Amino acid sequence: MPSHIRKGDDVVITAGRFRGQTGKVVRMINKHDRVVVQGPGIEGITRNVKPTRVNPQGGQVEVDRSFHISNVSPAVDGKPSRVRFETKSDGSKVRVAVKGGKQIGDPLRKAKK
Repeated sequence: MPSHIRKGDDVVITAGRFRGQTGKVVRMINKHDRVVVQGPGIEGITRNVKPTRVNPQGGQVEVDRSFHISNVSPAVDGKPSRVRFETKSDGSKVRVAVKGGKQIGDPLRKAKK
């Protein structure tokens, strides 16, 4: 099933503590249906790390925050929008915002020959 979110998209968080915040998708974690979002107002999670050879001091490390894919929506004109998939006449499949009908990102697939 195609995903409504892709790496590099601007998204709005629609649920949880950071509801209403906007950010950019940095990484997709497809195995767990999660996305890593970075943006102003979205702070990371602090983890305690034991000393290792790579990091002999140990201490606290800040890790990027991830959100479930159902809790983010693509931002169109700064507001969240649902996504519709349309196939163009040349065979390419594109994501289109339900609100306003704007194309989101690049075509997903090239035309089949």
